[in-house]
Amino acid sequence: MGTVPALSIIGMCFAFIVAVGLPMGLMLYAFLKLKADMLWFGIGAATFIIFALVLEQCLHVVMIKQFGEALTGNLLVKAVYGGLAAGVFEEMGRFTSMNLFKKKGLNKLNALMYGIGHGGIEAIIIVGLTSISNLITSIMINTGTFEPMLVSLDDEVKAQTLSQVSLLWTTSSLDFYLAGVERVVAITLHICLSYIVYKAVKGKKLQLLFLAIALHAGLDFITVLLAGYVSSLVLELVLIVLVAIIAVLVFKIYLNDREIA
Repeated sequence: MGTVPALSIIGMCFAFIVAVGLPMGLMLYAFLKLKADMLWFGIGAATFIIFALVLEQCLHVVMIKQFGEALTGNLLVKAVYGGLAAGVFEEMGRFTSMNLFKKKGLNKLNALMYGIGHGGIEAIIIVGLTSISNLITSIMINTGTFEPMLVSLDDEVKAQTLSQVSLLWTTSSLDFYLAGVERVVAITLHICLSYIVYKAVKGKKLQLLFLAIALHAGLDFITVLLAGYVSSLVLELVLIVLVAIIAVLVFKIYLNDREIA
């Protein structure tokens, strides 16, 4: 069994701090400084769980069972399907929730709080929990307390477990840091998309909902497709540039939007 590099362990700590600390920090800033309603953080978080982790995953189970390798074996098909599924479910989730709770003070500040909740809970669940699990396992491996736990396992399960944990010392240390950077980008995007959908709800402009779906699906498509051809670092640099452009444009609209009530 290998040893997990110290740089990788620090990277796991970094990813955990970003995935948990950034959403909490943004939530407190929006609540204390902007006077946004904490309720909308909860609405955003709950919507992500229901539409992305439950409903979307149910679709994936059905689609993979129905089409199998035809869906997952072709990178282009996988990118198109994955992008559309994420875009439709998450943006329709935003649109549904904002319409359902718009009488609970839906305004531009609470739209930001919604985005923090939506992107924040995703970061906590996907990267935060994974990072803390990886960190604990890495410490156990490096201190020699993990291997004795494998003694009671049968050969097949033991081999599977070793194959999984071996990623902790074979994965580039940089990838653990990039997991944190990727969450910064993702949370920024979720806040922007939440604001676009807010404008769709308040202005009754379905074209803005379709824009949000297209942006979400397009970025997910690019992510899946490029992941098959370029390094993680190059992929993140591309996403940073694209999301930064979206963020600048949305922020300009936000500044010019005088509608708060």
